[in-house]
Amino acid sequence: MANEAKPCPCDIGDRMDYGGLGQELQIEHTKAYVVKPSSASDKAIIVIQDIYGWQLPNTRYIADILAANGYMEVNVVLRFLKEQCGAKHIGAVGFCWGGVAVHYLALQYPDVKAGVSVYGIIREREDRYELKSPTLFIFGEKDEVIPLDQVSVLEAKLKEKCTVDYQVKIFPGQTHGFVHRKREDINPADKPSIEEARTDMLNWLKKYM
Repeated sequence: MANEAKPCPCDIGDRMDYGGLGQELQIEHTKAYVVKPSSASDKAIIVIQDIYGWQLPNTRYIADILAANGYMEVNVVLRFLKEQCGAKHIGAVGFCWGGVAVHYLALQYPDVKAGVSVYGIIREREDRYELKSPTLFIFGEKDEVIPLDQVSVLEAKLKEKCTVDYQVKIFPGQTHGFVHRKREDINPADKPSIEEARTDMLNWLKKYM
């Protein structure tokens, strides 16, 4: 399994030691890290990393923050992408708690044409299965943060209530954090699953954007 010495790469304060491709910008009241494409494009991807740290007790914290501020950060970023970047097709990808945030975006924002929630799941909200945007959910079979019984409930309820396209995919033998494993932490046994998950993510975005 992926990096059993450190199975989750999302501890508070953990950071990837790779060079950046973009720059941090002040967008109204918030900051965002923006990477511009090498050629003109009307497509944009919002990427939400592990925004609070995996030790937090439940996803209600994110729900409260997003609801309390009227989804201001989301609205600001969407407005910037549309008005300043000319984006007409917007997708969202989130990892860990960022995956939970993408689940919320898929419920609230039909303007987001495609979502990929990577080991993130909403547990409390009543309408959490009524997606407005096509969403791919990626999980690891041996994820101790999100047990398989929760994934099974998600899949069953989506089948019952969801009216847009979705997919729930579980990768055998994989733990929490496997998709964004650092290069030096990828062992040969895990590499095919990691590459497949990343390809699935890109293909989903291409399909709906």
